[in-house]
Amino acid sequence: MLSVVTNNDYAGEISGQGDKVIIRTVPTLQINDYSSGQNLTSQRPTASNIELLIDQGKYWQAVVDDVQAVQADIDLMNMWSADAAEQMKIAIDTAVLGGIAPDVSADNKGTTAGRISNNINLGTTGSAIALTKVNVIDYILDLGQTLDEQNVPETGRWVILPAWACTLLKKSDLKDASLTGDGTSVIRNGRLGMLDRFTLYSSNLLPHVTDSTFDTFSIFAGTKDAVAYASQLTKVETLRAESTFGDIMRGLNVFGFKVRKPEAIATLYAYKG
Repeated sequence: MLSVVTNNDYAGEISGQGDKVIIRTVPTLQINDYSSGQNLTSQRPTASNIELLIDQGKYWQAVVDDVQAVQADIDLMNMWSADAAEQMKIAIDTAVLGGIAPDVSADNKGTTAGRISNNINLGTTGSAIALTKVNVIDYILDLGQTLDEQNVPETGRWVILPAWACTLLKKSDLKDASLTGDGTSVIRNGRLGMLDRFTLYSSNLLPHVTDSTFDTFSIFAGTKDAVAYASQLTKVETLRAESTFGDIMRGLNVFGFKVRKPEAIATLYAYKG
């Protein structure tokens, strides 16, 4: 999931936990008026670099007992390593998605979102949005307007939805193929596709809390430029166990993330209505 919704061009620069990755930012150029024959004024664009600290890590370790290995008719090490890789991905995705909400621009969340309009209700603690099949499309459109008012580019926009919200979409008017431009109804082919310039993704890893008895989720919309993320599997090793007859397998994955463009990500705080 993170590979398609974040800027992750920096993984190759990581050697271990505690590293710092320097993110080169793009300066904003000034646009000037022009009259025929006038002298032009040159700018000297500058932009401060951003430091991405690789300050988090997760590991796994398991013992393959010698007796267990002899009796097994499959390669336990390879099987467990494959499962560890999948569980590692889930753990890191959960950590990153759970850590970005506080850094979203104040204009892109809450009951008065919208940098220009200030009247888009995206929900807040104690006043979450009840999403239904009737209104789910409207709120995705509101996320689009929120990004529009921040002049966020339309290319590469995404929305991450919990599975239940994807089901609401499939039961909504999205089943009309004209809303996706696919030419085939979503209700028939099972593909969410595009909606209002957003590519729609489903994830079970979005942060959620109990709010007024409702299981309430932070639903994110943005572009890849919003969050910088870097991850590297730095250690994978096998060694003999000291306290038993068997082999120890273990791996270490270090990572870091940072909301580098708070205006390029928005949050809808909602529960299943």
